[in-house]
Amino acid sequence: MATWLRGGMAVLVVLAVRAAAAPAPAPAPVPGSAPAPGAAPVAAMSLAALGQMESGLWQLDVQGRAPRQICISDPVALVQIEHDQAGCSRFVIANDPKSATVHYSCQRAGWGRTTVRVETPRAAVIQTQGIARNAPFDYVVQARRVGSCTAQAAAKQR
Repeated sequence: MATWLRGGMAVLVVLAVRAAAAPAPAPAPVPGSAPAPGAAPVAAMSLAALGQMESGLWQLDVQGRAPRQICISDPVALVQIEHDQAGCSRFVIANDPKSATVHYSCQRAGWGRTTVRVETPRAAVIQTQGIARNAPFDYVVQARRVGSCTAQAAAKQR
């Protein structure tokens, strides 16, 4: 024990060092996320709030940006609007009737944490933040269904 520390302080320092060195337990994977290497694939992700949303053509409005329209076949795609790619692992943080929060990680592409609050089956507010293209992002999206997908948009369906 260090002589410059007194009584309980030395114990506190040792406990803090041991706690910092201990590995954190890995969170359980979410159904629908990419399996860990060597693991078996799992069933599709089910989020109560997103299950109420309609598929179709959705417009995403972010303050200071041009509106963007995407064809959504599965509303779960809205949790990864900044990382439009397959193969990301996902972990559900909250799964409530009107909102869902998901943390996801995409190898070599970054990560994100997204909360989708469903207002109606045709409208939602999405708050997302994380790292993409080696830079931080943090913004709110007003999402609304604007119609059915055209044949051209359906070919790029998410």
